[in-house]
Amino acid sequence: MGRPPVESTEFPAWVDLPVEWNHLDAFGHVNNTHYIRWFESARVAYLQRCGLIEWMAADPAGPILASIECHYRRPLHFPDTVRIGARVCELGRTRLVLYHIVYSLEEGQVVADGRSHVVLFDYSRQRPTRIDPQYRRQIESFEATAVPIEEAAN
Repeated sequence: MGRPPVESTEFPAWVDLPVEWNHLDAFGHVNNTHYIRWFESARVAYLQRCGLIEWMAADPAGPILASIECHYRRPLHFPDTVRIGARVCELGRTRLVLYHIVYSLEEGQVVADGRSHVVLFDYSRQRPTRIDPQYRRQIESFEATAVPIEEAAN
């Protein structure tokens, strides 16, 4: 799975969230910390819809966030609703990288994008572990359900 461009709008998991008044900073735009929280909401939605939450409940291993990056493309203001997309752009031996976009419905464009680096972590041994081929197939199958932002609106 290659690295999608910023303009990519096809994702298998979408979450719509309101921009709230308390998200604004002293300059009148959304504070940077909220984008990271929105990435988290999309990441959890991805894991739920992909069926990997059940995997975490049945196995001593589960995903753990190793790092996160965010690129702020445009300021975001109140009122607005954001649509946050998540998709896997890299699937390694013990990790996966989720690519996210934050799309402003008011502005009609991407206002931020970034990546969440997630490691499959064995909590009983306290170290990374291999992604089982069954879960790899599950992720690849879920990725095939990706829809454009226009269809995600319906």
